[in-house]
Amino acid sequence: MPKVQAADQLNGGRGRRGRRTSSSLAEINVVPLVDVMLVLLIIFMVTAPMMQRGVDVKLPTARNTAPMASERLFVTVPLSYRKDQKVKLGNEDVRIDVLSERVRQALVAKTDKQVFLRLDAGITAQDFMTVIDRLKAGGVDNIGLPALPPSR
Repeated sequence: MPKVQAADQLNGGRGRRGRRTSSSLAEINVVPLVDVMLVLLIIFMVTAPMMQRGVDVKLPTARNTAPMASERLFVTVPLSYRKDQKVKLGNEDVRIDVLSERVRQALVAKTDKQVFLRLDAGITAQDFMTVIDRLKAGGVDNIGLPALPPSR
């Protein structure tokens, strides 16, 4: 904002023109802006790895489980399936009505047509059968159901 000085201070007490303004060069102070931007950058760098999480699925337990030998195609049915009708094919969300086509595309280069179906323990039997029917329509031969070993 320009500085305002009384005319009697400028002209030695002879106030002819009234008030006079002297213009000062307006400058933006960049140092606080850089400080704030660096703090925001640090906050985002710290919080970004914490935001990358998978889907929480509570696997059912089984008495006899064996470790998996090779990399397979996973289809995950989370508890939110009942609301939005979406499953996870690998790491991407897929609607149930296009699941068979997406599985067919994923298995086109593989010799064994096997898929591991991870289900939340709260999924109903009807939802389970719907997903299996879609997988079979996509050309899947074997469907594996991974489970956690029982805790003793």
